[in-house]
Amino acid sequence: MRLSSAARAVLIALALLAGSSAARADEGQVTLVIFKAGWFVGGSAGQGVLTFHDQTYALTAGGLDGGLVFGGSQTTLQGKVKNIHRAEDITGVYAAAGVGVTLGTGVRGIVLTNPNGAVLELSGKQLGLMANVDLSGLAISLKQ
Repeated sequence: MRLSSAARAVLIALALLAGSSAARADEGQVTLVIFKAGWFVGGSAGQGVLTFHDQTYALTAGGLDGGLVFGGSQTTLQGKVKNIHRAEDITGVYAAAGVGVTLGTGVRGIVLTNPNGAVLELSGKQLGLMANVDLSGLAISLKQ
């Protein structure tokens, strides 16, 4: 089956448009401060900022942890959010499984993805007394 040159041009244009959407995905800088506490079931709450296209957006974060969670900690994470087209793409629920022990100061690194396709790559310090083997969910939203 032969395609006319006009049909071929339309298909090429559609392919370029479809590819350009992914190419326009961008990244931003994220800082989060999260407080976590638990006794078997844990919870976390925090806040942070997203810097994206020279704009700063306030963030709120919170979630639940289930499994073996004992203690309390404060974690300060910094890094990137990738694959976003607009600031609102960072919002959503990020799920993770974790194992860790912190006595005093510890180091934490994490990579999470939300249903919008945003990818968080964060690392930082964790302070406190915390032992966990858990499944956790972290919901991030833009502060209004």
